[in-house]
Amino acid sequence: MLESAPFIQALGMQAETIKPGICTTQLFIRQDHQQQDGFVHAGVQATLCDHTAGAAGATLIAEGKRVLTAEFKINLLRPASGEHLICEAEVLKPGNTLSIVESMLWAVRDDQKTLVAKATVTLAIA
Repeated sequence: MLESAPFIQALGMQAETIKPGICTTQLFIRQDHQQQDGFVHAGVQATLCDHTAGAAGATLIAEGKRVLTAEFKINLLRPASGEHLICEAEVLKPGNTLSIVESMLWAVRDDQKTLVAKATVTLAIA
């Protein structure tokens, strides 16, 4: 799922860990990820939270099914900057038609992680 999405490939997002109900991704911050003040654009942060959640949810669905985002809410907790971002997503409530997933987004600088965003994602199972 992560490797087959052209937008995700262009962004540079990489899977780190994928196991049942959990996905961790990473993105090395480039200049084109930044907004006018030099922080990572909110759209980049939302994409990481959303797509990582979708990948976590996809690990728990039946073969031949897919997940599609039905709704998500993101809280941008502080400006995101650093060397790279790490997104950790975990399925909170799996389901046959809807699953709820939480994503935590961390900015990393000098091996120090800072929580920069948190999202709750509702996935439709189709």
